[in-house]
Amino acid sequence: MNEENSAATSGSDKMRGGNHKAAALLALLDKTGYNMIQENGQRKFGGPPPGWEGPPPPRGCEVFVGKIPRNIYEDELVPLFERAGKIYELRLMMEFSGENRGFAFVMYTTKEDAQLAIKILNNYEIRPGRFIGVCISLDNCRLFIGAIPKEKKKEEILKEMKRITEGVVDVIVCPDAADRTKNRGFAFIEYESHRAAAMARRRLLPGTFQLWGRAVQVDWACPEKEVDAETMRRVKVLYVRNLMISTTEDTIKAEFNKFKPRVVERVKKLRDYAFVHFYNREDAVAAMSIMNGKCIDGASIEVTLAKPVNKESTWKQHLNGHVSPCPENLMEFPSREDGHQKSVGKPTSLPLSLNGQHSPSSPELEWYPYPFLPGVKLIPISMYSLKSSYFSSAVMRLDYFCYKNNWLPPEYYLYSTTSQDGKVHLVCKVLIPSIADGSQSCFMSHKLCTTLEDARELAARMALLHLDSCTPNSA
Repeated sequence: MNEENSAATSGSDKMRGGNHKAAALLALLDKTGYNMIQENGQRKFGGPPPGWEGPPPPRGCEVFVGKIPRNIYEDELVPLFERAGKIYELRLMMEFSGENRGFAFVMYTTKEDAQLAIKILNNYEIRPGRFIGVCISLDNCRLFIGAIPKEKKKEEILKEMKRITEGVVDVIVCPDAADRTKNRGFAFIEYESHRAAAMARRRLLPGTFQLWGRAVQVDWACPEKEVDAETMRRVKVLYVRNLMISTTEDTIKAEFNKFKPRVVERVKKLRDYAFVHFYNREDAVAAMSIMNGKCIDGASIEVTLAKPVNKESTWKQHLNGHVSPCPENLMEFPSREDGHQKSVGKPTSLPLSLNGQHSPSSPELEWYPYPFLPGVKLIPISMYSLKSSYFSSAVMRLDYFCYKNNWLPPEYYLYSTTSQDGKVHLVCKVLIPSIADGSQSCFMSHKLCTTLEDARELAARMALLHLDSCTPNSA
């Protein structure tokens, strides 16, 4: 009987809570004059707001809001996010139960308001001990298509994608670094809208469709990081892609110095692309105009302004355990002939202990402990002031490598599967956000692990094996 009374009381409390929340939402609509509708698992507030004329705001006006407590709704979110500016639309993702799904999208009428929302509301304590995350949201219109025949040309891929999907705008194909007549086994497909890209992705999911008689890999391409116009106006570094692997940094420097002597400060080449640093921005812009499309060692190069990253703040967030949310990212699908022949510095000497067994290509890790004597002076240092030889873990070596190259830190994504005997196995995918061409920025191991540490270690090693000849200058 007591249990029945308790259940009845609980149900009554939920009903009163639901009525109170409904009243709060109605009061919000009366106060703001906005409309609210629920469809496709989301509740949309506004879009457009009262009195709005013209098209929706451009890209860059929307922010993603994560880690929202499940019992918070528009009556609290709208006043909070109105602190940054006028809201065009707020979309709160909803469960069938009536609770929110923990995230939302807020579109402002201007890019400046969206940036202000990130500045003042990211890591905002919305409940005691509960902090929300706010970052820029981009409608992803680009798909990654992997495992395509390497002999296919851009025109063939474009024609085929237009035949089987709708809304195709362009196809981006990266030439193979060793053989420019072939592609790298993948392409990026640009669509006219996020919806068109999503519909194409659904149609091309593995197991349901084939291209040229083979199953292809389909995923969202990771969108490029947005950099504000003021920052880009100060950039004096060029990003050069489609270089031959054999082309040296000295050759690149000499070619870019031809139009005006001694304007290049230094060159950093990584595989088939490079960053060319200039002393003055004006010379960088002029060189970009002159050199784009030129041939170096027989390869036609593409030259653009490099997009800088805020290394200091990003690495602080990384070391504090905070990683900015990112949509599903592209995977790397190495071919059999080149999947295990690449090295970074001395990657084969990385002492990887995987599921209790050392890699056969790695020597046993030897420890050389030294006595810690009383009175020994200890000096605090940063791990990034060390040389790469001090790191035995692939995860730590990859972190160090990215930091020394002024890149964003690696981002790890964990996946699981259950075997027939009921055991859970893990695999990690690691994203290197700052690999500028976006072509080979994500890596996943082909082996399952029983521990998180092993899964991360294998993913990091896959990335290191790919980034050959990319050790930091200071290492």
